Amino acid sequence: MTIKEYKGDFNRKLVFVGDGNNVCNSLLLAASYIGMDMTVACPEGYEPNKQLYNLALVEAEKTGSNILIEHDVHKAVKDADILYTDVWVSMGYEEEETKRKQLFKEYQINAQLLSEAKDDAIVMHCLPANRDEEITEEVMLSPQSAIWDQAENRLHAQKAILYLLLK
Repeated sequence: MTIKEYKGDFNRKLVFVGDGNNVCNSLLLAASYIGMDMTVACPEGYEPNKQLYNLALVEAEKTGSNILIEHDVHKAVKDADILYTDVWVSMGYEEEETKRKQLFKEYQINAQLLSEAKDDAIVMHCLPANRDEEITEEVMLSPQSAIWDQAENRLHAQKAILYLLLK
């Protein structure tokens, strides 16, 4: 909803930066179903779920989207329309916090990384964010941030689901 609001269509390149977690897995499937190109920029060993990735590849063949995994974050964000990230330490991985923070520090969305994407690229995060970890406060508050509109749109989508369920 937010991508459509900001970009007008889905003929875009979405780059998920960070851990190939549940958010990344959902985005892979969504991108493949709607024909949007998506690259996952993650460290080796932190790729998305293999089964879901393979399903996304099958769907991408039908819709014409390109679905990729790239370990070089700088290569991944080149020509990106949307940069999307999520927390590095999801629930259940708290014991790996120190290791993950060290491993993912190259995958932080900051002003430098954003400058390597398209000039009009937007930044997204499903919140809550750990400011200055996976994304800098500077980028979160920048004119390229769609994070707050994304949060608002999520509220509207959830209200619509509740309406349909209670109808």
